[in-house]
Parts: sequence; structure tokens; C-alpha cells
Amino acid sequence: MQKLVILIIFFTASFSNVFAQEEEYFLMLKNNEVNVRYGPGFDYPIKFIYKKKYLPIKIIDKKENFRRIIDLKNNSGWIHTSQLRKNKSFILLENQLLFTKPTKYSKPILKISKGRLLIAKKCRKKWCKVKTDDYLGWILKENLWGKIN
Repeated sequence: MQKLVILIIFFTASFSNVFAQEEEYFLMLKNNEVNVRYGPGFDYPIKFIYKKKYLPIKIIDKKENFRRIIDLKNNSGWIHTSQLRKNKSFILLENQLLFTKPTKYSKPILKISKGRLLIAKKCRKKWCKVKTDDYLGWILKENLWGKIN
């Protein structure tokens, strides 16, 4: 009987953890100016304003047409869904090289600094083809903030 109880507790904890992780996902900002509010409605005051299009943000909760978000610097608040779109961007957490092809043995194009916002054009298992300013190339999918599928 005791083994059965332990088994049930184990499976319950495992499944609740899986479902909790599924609720958190990344989107990106759709516009150059996006209001972040204190609560999930237009009646709530504006907490701050993002001024960076394509910025990746993590969705941690939802209520009707609003999503509770958290960003790389742990700022949080509520954003209306009309201001969000499917994530195709990420921020580098460490300096990396941009390559001409998806291999470390190809020609490096430039060094990209930590904190840089990159737009993903397409991704493979370990590499993403990205655009930053006038440069297009491949980068390793490691040490990134903003999940790329």
C-alpha cells in the first residue's frame, strides 16, 4: 500500500511538472511600442513601454486576450495578444561567431556580442540561420534566450 501511494505521488508530481512547463512559451513583440500593464485589462495602468520590435518574451500566464510576460531582465506585466506574434527571435547570452554555413569549419563572418537581438530565418538541429543588421549567416543554438523550434 505504501509503495502504491509513493508511486501515485511520483507520477502526480511528474505530470504536473510537465503541464506547468507546457504553459510557459516564447513569443515576440509585434510593434515598436508595446504597453505592458499591471493587470490583464485595458483598465489597468501602464507599467512600462517596450520600444523594441521583435523582442522575445516568455509567456507565463494568460487571462482572456491578455498574456502575462517576463523578459530577459525579469521585468513582468500583462500584454494584449494583438501586440504579440509567434517567436522567431532570440537574444545571445554569450558572444558568438556568425558563420557562412552551419558548421564551425566554415568561414566566420563576424563576432556578435552578448545581448544582441537576432531574427531567425530558419533553424536546424544545432544551428539557426539569422539576420542582424545587414548580415545573414549561421549561429549555434546555444546560450540563447528565446526558444527556437
